[in-house]
Amino acid sequence: MTETTHAAPMATSDEGARQADPFPVKGMDAVVFAVGNAKQAAHFYSTAFGMKLVAYSGPENGSRETASYVLESGAARFVFTSVIKPSTEWGRFLTEHVAAHGDGVVDLAIEVPDARAAYEYAVSQGAKGLAEPHETSDEHGTVVLAAIATYGKTRHTLVERSGYSGPYLPGYVPAQPIVEPGKRNFQAIDHCVGNVELGRMNEWVGFYNKVMGFTNMKEFVGDDIATEYSALMSKVVADGTLKVKFPINEPAIAKKKSQIDEYLEFYGGAGVQHIALATNDIVATVRAMRAAGVQFLETPDSYYDTLGEWAGETRVPVETLRELKILVDRDEDGYLLQIFTKPVQDRPTVFFEMIERHGSMGFGKGNFKALFEAIEREQEKRGNL
Repeated sequence: MTETTHAAPMATSDEGARQADPFPVKGMDAVVFAVGNAKQAAHFYSTAFGMKLVAYSGPENGSRETASYVLESGAARFVFTSVIKPSTEWGRFLTEHVAAHGDGVVDLAIEVPDARAAYEYAVSQGAKGLAEPHETSDEHGTVVLAAIATYGKTRHTLVERSGYSGPYLPGYVPAQPIVEPGKRNFQAIDHCVGNVELGRMNEWVGFYNKVMGFTNMKEFVGDDIATEYSALMSKVVADGTLKVKFPINEPAIAKKKSQIDEYLEFYGGAGVQHIALATNDIVATVRAMRAAGVQFLETPDSYYDTLGEWAGETRVPVETLRELKILVDRDEDGYLLQIFTKPVQDRPTVFFEMIERHGSMGFGKGNFKALFEAIEREQEKRGNL
């Protein structure tokens, strides 16, 4: 495999990097899902992922059109929204989105220090504005929001919340957990991966370069990500502090249908493929989530027979990695442990990654072949390879 790496600009501090950045960001604010039944989705992510319900918006507190549940695990925040009765353009959009794409991500919301400045810069650089900067307030303070379009029907809401102390946004009220959460399974969103159509990866990488001032972290091109049957190409863009990382994938010509082709077919176009969640203890996380019913991809035992020869020693014994089917990758900066769920809905679209980093800021290049072969086995079961 050949990997091209571009150094992202690093400052002596996150604040210094933000000040030098034409589009400074503070981190991921929320991943917002449009779903058919938000109440049931909130229950699943509470019980299976161990997240904690913290806020709610619905008919009981004035939202007649939608119901939304806000779940958190550390700094990771998911919002699940379903339509009760569409009456506005937004409600109709969400209804049509679920009908066309199934449950999926509609918004990768980004926290910024100045939503007005971020929006103005993005639009001046060619971004399509979806919502101009506006204030929304309640007894907890004021939030400034704006939104721009990205690939497919996905958007980036720009959230300025330094003047707000409420549970999520104005219009939401605090909510009690659906189930009492145990030990936290993950503490942050590591990266969010988008799948785009053949030939459009460079276009969207250029979008993030120009519109947000993001730089290219890594590239995986040509035969880098390929098996006997399928292939894809991927580039990773990130802000200057590496708090927000967006890999962008496109399919590559191969003998059979790749996982990207399958996603694009069943999702009905470009969209968010998977969300990587950072954990400090991937062994405990996988054990807990598997016990709660989450299904993970299976890695053949042969992967682990020679693992120690090239991956070196990790904090988790090889036999435990073999038992739990956890993957390892090592680069010049350290190593990482990772594992991927199967799709979490009936359509073979959105899935999740659990990742534990020890120095490495990579994305598991050494695991691509094993991972893709595991995905191909699932595709074959579904009749989609």
